[in-house]
Amino acid sequence: MQFAKTLLAFFAATLSAAVLPTTLAHAADKAVLAQRAAATQNIEFDVFLPLAHRDDLAALVASQHDSSSPNYHKWIKPAEFKTRYGASDATVAAVRQQLEAYGLTTTLVSQQRIHVSGNASAVEQAFATQLHNGTYASGGKTIAAATPLSLPGTLTANGAVVTGLSGFIRMRPHSRRLATPLNRYSNAGPYWFDDLKQAYKFPSYKVYTGKGVTIGVLMSGDFNPADMTKYFAHEKLPVPKMSTVNINGGAPYDPNGSTETHLDMQQTGGIAPNARIVLYNVPNLSDSNILSALTTIIDSNQADVINMSFGGAEVFYTPAYNDGQDFTNILGIYDDTFKQGNAQGITFVASSGDLGALDAPPLACFDPSATSACGSFQPSVETPASSPHVTGVGGTNLVTTYTSGSLDSKYVSEQAFGDPLAADVFFGTPATGGIWGSGGGVSIYYKKPVFQWLVNTGSNYRTVPDVSGHMGGCPVGAVTPCAASDSSDVVAIDGGLYGVVGTSASAPDFAGLLALKIERYGSRLGNENPEIYALAALQNAGLPLQIYHDNVPGFNGLYSTKKGYNRVLGNGTVIGINFLLAPLVPTAGTPQTPSNP
Repeated sequence: MQFAKTLLAFFAATLSAAVLPTTLAHAADKAVLAQRAAATQNIEFDVFLPLAHRDDLAALVASQHDSSSPNYHKWIKPAEFKTRYGASDATVAAVRQQLEAYGLTTTLVSQQRIHVSGNASAVEQAFATQLHNGTYASGGKTIAAATPLSLPGTLTANGAVVTGLSGFIRMRPHSRRLATPLNRYSNAGPYWFDDLKQAYKFPSYKVYTGKGVTIGVLMSGDFNPADMTKYFAHEKLPVPKMSTVNINGGAPYDPNGSTETHLDMQQTGGIAPNARIVLYNVPNLSDSNILSALTTIIDSNQADVINMSFGGAEVFYTPAYNDGQDFTNILGIYDDTFKQGNAQGITFVASSGDLGALDAPPLACFDPSATSACGSFQPSVETPASSPHVTGVGGTNLVTTYTSGSLDSKYVSEQAFGDPLAADVFFGTPATGGIWGSGGGVSIYYKKPVFQWLVNTGSNYRTVPDVSGHMGGCPVGAVTPCAASDSSDVVAIDGGLYGVVGTSASAPDFAGLLALKIERYGSRLGNENPEIYALAALQNAGLPLQIYHDNVPGFNGLYSTKKGYNRVLGNGTVIGINFLLAPLVPTAGTPQTPSNP
């Protein structure tokens, strides 16, 4: 015990206290609208068109993921997708013509996306609305429609969806700082990527490293190369190949705001150190910016796996949260985008959220004058994890072996009991009843996909998550005392090493594992969910090979875990080599050794 205390003091003194400054700069944020925009003020927004021949596309994607089909893993290219399933040239031309009739300028970015610009007066006339200047709690500025948009006839007839005129940033990163520093040299972390590779039996570094695979990380905030060097050198590895693609100008590196970026790139790079990591850097997590990034990703077709450690409550798109306007059609555009990526073989991974099953403060709580009487957090799953074409990853607190003087980190147990929150540390509202825990629940938008009929989800709608990994617990704002088994991950940023928690950690770990799977099979995977659930069904039927730890105790504010599928952890936490159907492959051993540097 004294040795552990000494190491704890050393870790805290030399590697920085395991806390990060609190900030709402990248939280979901509803702008307060003020004066009307000047008539000549320049406005930019996007118009998205739905896919065509949807039944044919669904059949194609199903056959691409059916191992008995001649189309299995025969992915199509963006140009072919555009020809077969993109909006017709006539539709695009008609929509552009109507927008330009109002004096607006249009640019065709892709067959589904038209970028539009013009003065505020023309936009107001086109959509029969008023535009107002607004300010976010973070201090950022925006221009948004103060009344619901009324789309012109041609846009309405063709199912067009407008983004960029809402003052609601619904998405937020899924990571938070710790309440207290922890020590790697204990049975509850904090964990480096190689600790997790040993605990979850990921394959040995001598077998699979992600070579030849490209992992995309979609996030706001650039990365600092010096921190990457510090992080990987600590675990005896060279820095993986990393680069940035700025979307709409991107966001600069910031010691506070780039924490999520660093966590995602360091976790994916640690799990798959010979993969290429590409950051798709957006200015903020608005729907418009995210969809711009996704358009770039699928049109360039370079990344094999995309990690998205962010999300927003589905209910934030409903009329109740948007002054009577229904924005749920944006969820359909997201799903179309992910579906196209799947047809091209791209796999999308998203964290399921960190507010357990209670993800949404009531609308009244967003009022700047609100008090705690505004209400308690309400149930909602988060998008993009809720899309059937995305794998949603939940999380647990991991306990591993602890031997004094050793880095050995074998699996012992896990728990997924949420930590009650003393305050709303996510949105900064007075909402009560929040809980830190694995995001999960039932979609209000997506029907139950075919693959979820392989297990008992208890609903005819899409449920989340699909799988889980280590996320950690006890963030700042949690009601203390926290559980002794609450754990964390290590991130390097601003020259220091810090502890962070969230499904933002479990999602990139799983994305890294999928990179190893792509290397193993020599092929892209597309939508990984059909195989995830097929393996779960086999395990439930008595398959001798255990794929998932599926009997982990836990509660996320509304749902409890049970053996088999549940709305806290999905099918369970993944046992690496068995998930890859490579049970005889050597596993990653003790960290900082040749099998697990």
